[in-house]
Amino acid sequence: MKRINVIMMVAVCVWMMASCGNKTQQVAFEEIDSTGMGNVDPTIYGVCGEATAMNTLQLLTDTGDTLNIDMADAQEKERVLGGLQVGDRLAVVPTADKKAAVMVINQTSLLGNWVMPNPIDGSDEVGICIKEGGIAEGIEQSAIVYKTWRLVKGQLEIIMTHEGGSGEDELYLYDIVKLGPDSLTFKDSEETFEYSRQKPREEYGKDVKLEESSITDFAM
Repeated sequence: MKRINVIMMVAVCVWMMASCGNKTQQVAFEEIDSTGMGNVDPTIYGVCGEATAMNTLQLLTDTGDTLNIDMADAQEKERVLGGLQVGDRLAVVPTADKKAAVMVINQTSLLGNWVMPNPIDGSDEVGICIKEGGIAEGIEQSAIVYKTWRLVKGQLEIIMTHEGGSGEDELYLYDIVKLGPDSLTFKDSEETFEYSRQKPREEYGKDVKLEESSITDFAM
């Protein structure tokens, strides 16, 4: 009897070890994305090349590679944001094999001063200035101090602090909905922000025409 029990115990241990060895590892939902590359940010940065065509992007990457990327699916889903111009800096979220684009964002188009009517009373314009080098600044916003920005997995990440708050940096992630020559729209789970590109202020008196002086103007 003892020998039989020992054999049964050994058999159970072998079964348990085999079961553990074949067990499928669970992957957290948030670690899965449309690129198939998990939690790693797959974004490729570079410059739009001269060989770019209607459905194909030639990307001259920052690492020195030249990639020809299929944009057909991204264009169909309106995920090519900011247009394409030779020489513009681009951020491309590719598929796992890097042969096609999930999203293309024109970083050059993203730069600039973006404003909207003040949501409190509409009396003036407030907004954000997106600068090269990841610098962000507020426009007529004393309650918010913008610090930095960057693109992560096709989302716009902005770090800011709020006056009167804890003073700690706060990180916000936004989905870019629209990016055109004069319009920028991004949103999170709670709000949608619609901006227009700030127009340069005309110099005072620029359109005022003055009459030519005559000798009578100087008569005593």
